[in-house]
Amino acid sequence: MYYKIENEFLTCEIDDMGAQLHSLKLKENGKEYIWQGNPDIWYGQAPVLFPIIGQVIDDKFRYNGVEYTMPKHGLARKLLFSVKECAGAKAVFSLESDENTLKSYPFEFELFVAFELCGKTLVNTMTVINKTKGEMYFSIGAHPGFNCNIGDVIEFELPETLETERIDSNNLIIPEKFPVIENSREIEITKDIFSKDALILSGIKSKKLRIKGENEIEFTFGDCPFLGIWAKPGAPYVCLEPWYGVNDGREVKNDISEKRGIQHLNEGESFAFSWTAEII
Repeated sequence: MYYKIENEFLTCEIDDMGAQLHSLKLKENGKEYIWQGNPDIWYGQAPVLFPIIGQVIDDKFRYNGVEYTMPKHGLARKLLFSVKECAGAKAVFSLESDENTLKSYPFEFELFVAFELCGKTLVNTMTVINKTKGEMYFSIGAHPGFNCNIGDVIEFELPETLETERIDSNNLIIPEKFPVIENSREIEITKDIFSKDALILSGIKSKKLRIKGENEIEFTFGDCPFLGIWAKPGAPYVCLEPWYGVNDGREVKNDISEKRGIQHLNEGESFAFSWTAEII
């Protein structure tokens, strides 16, 4: 079911299945800024990635000697969230662990996904609370797809020298890195830029970027250790993905606590991050 929030400038719709952003429109002209999930290209729109990012080897991980099965990008995107608040310009959705999640992920948690419209800006905040009697390991990330065109430019806040990590046919990180930009602010969206899947970037100095084209958006991603940029090759959208975690490589880990990029919470602690999209 879709839930709607709005303010003077924007309307926004969110699907309670996965707490997935479905629509972001400018009221003055009705222009849609979110990819509408054409199943012939990519059915998704803005999945919430939790409690892993990307792929783990053979869809398996271990914790305290027990093996668990975990699908690509985790559980949250395929689960129904509860609506905690939906009024005016703000909506809050919640997912709690239960007997079914515990079969795949041995930690008790509550995940809040909040959306708020402030002027011409959408603020999306994700908060993880550890309700386990002990420690908790997790990754979390966002995956919003924004409408754009081939030839549009992604412009970083600061000049960057960046290499990308890439994944193989099993969605696992390969050891090599590949140059993307050198002392530049711009990445052009070409029809082939994602022919080898996502750009997986780290060590970024900027805290925000802009999509520059017909639909101009300023996207703030803050201090995330990884930023994924992806689309189906040649498709009219781009996903901007702040990640607190990353795909496995080929090196087998004995415990999820050893996983690269994994986040840790002690009992009762919480973790939160936000991304924003401002219509320019």
